[in-house]
Amino acid sequence: MNDPFARHPETGTFTVTSSTVADGAAWSKAQFSGAFGVPGGEDVSPQLSWSGAPEGTKSYLVTVYDPDAPTQSGFWHWAVADIPADVTSLPEGAGDDTGSGLPDGAYQLRNDAGQARFIGAAPPAGHGQHRYFITVHALSTDKIGVGPDATPAVLGFTAHNQTLARATIVATGEIPAS
Repeated sequence: MNDPFARHPETGTFTVTSSTVADGAAWSKAQFSGAFGVPGGEDVSPQLSWSGAPEGTKSYLVTVYDPDAPTQSGFWHWAVADIPADVTSLPEGAGDDTGSGLPDGAYQLRNDAGQARFIGAAPPAGHGQHRYFITVHALSTDKIGVGPDATPAVLGFTAHNQTLARATIVATGEIPAS
């Protein structure tokens, strides 16, 4: 199985939870992608809450990544940078077109669909179950130093040596063959 953190240095951990999806459970239809034509999909970002980040945390970033996408690089669904250290939750739907639920100073990067917003799951029909790594990264810097036009891969590369701890839950999604 492709573990997106297998080659990263070990970090501390903390806790992330969601009222939208439990760790190991399937996304609801709202977290599937209407933009990609999934029936019932609404492209609604999940609610997230986190606690127990290590001392010295100056900001957070949130990513949603599918390592099972049929590409050589997986698929980035959402990336949010510069979440202030005193923020410990995001409401469901925060990742809309305007980032209406994001705290002041935080911003969304373009996902692999080219949109600065959350894009829902759209695994190819019959491709099997996909995993969606929903990760909150606690950082040692208050500003990550990449602009909103950077890719999530560049964001991750930049955060690599600034990550104090990481908290992850994994959602799943599948579209049966027709």
